[in-house]
Amino acid sequence: EGFGLPVLEAMAHGAPVVASKTSALPEVGGNAALYIDPRDPKDIAEKVRQVAEDEPLRQWLIAKGLGRVPRFTWRRTAEATLAVYNEVLTS
Repeated sequence: EGFGLPVLEAMAHGAPVVASKTSALPEVGGNAALYIDPRDPKDIAEKVRQVAEDEPLRQWLIAKGLGRVPRFTWRRTAEATLAVYNEVLTS
């Protein structure tokens, strides 16, 4: 996934997110996810354990995720694209 849609889908469904710190995932998830090194099994296991065992952390990630999802709507995407087109046309 090049953009990070699964991260947003998980957040929209109220799931805490543990994601790879590669490609666009940190940009999409922001501070609403825990990030792992995908080549480090110990890091992956530790972050998953943290989310499974730490209820306050899990609830914080869920709340942050639900708050982050509205930033990524089709309307906002269209408006941002239009702004780029307008900037190119007027330069």
